[in-house]
Amino acid sequence: TWKLLGSVVYAHSKELITAWYIGFLILIFSSFLVYLAEKEDNSEFLTYADSLWWGTVTLTTIGYGDKTPQTWLGRMLAAGFALLGVSFFALPAGILGSGFALKVQEQHRQKHFEKRRTPAANLIQAAWRLYSTDVCRPYLTATWYYYDSILPSFRELALMFESLNRGRNGGLRNSDCKKLQEESPRIH
Repeated sequence: TWKLLGSVVYAHSKELITAWYIGFLILIFSSFLVYLAEKEDNSEFLTYADSLWWGTVTLTTIGYGDKTPQTWLGRMLAAGFALLGVSFFALPAGILGSGFALKVQEQHRQKHFEKRRTPAANLIQAAWRLYSTDVCRPYLTATWYYYDSILPSFRELALMFESLNRGRNGGLRNSDCKKLQEESPRIH
């Protein structure tokens, strides 16, 4: 699962970086504006660091409640930036969730493709072997150079199985069968 997580993060790294960058900018900007609105009326926002702490706690939806804006302007800014900021801090979860769904779907599709690839390759190989070993195509010899070095030649095989062919054809050779077929009258 860590490998899956890493591949999803890597695949969606640009979107994640963009969302975090915008969220960070919202954090900095909202903290600064709330600090400007609250610094004189609220003792909880004496420094910009206090305001950054408030922004981090608010925008990450932790919400300790230790620092709250007191002025109406501060509250309106805090509410607006909280809604906007939370959406950008929650956006990476949606990006990762959709990335996981796409990755699982891709793995599922790949698994089914792997199941189909071997039978398809076997079918193509069998069709080529049938095509290339046809006696009517003597020009297709390059395919069998490798097999000629390993397997016995066609003449050797023909000699080995000649007795078998005689018994199957009623004592006639294949060449005799072909001659008989050629000599018989054809009906048009």
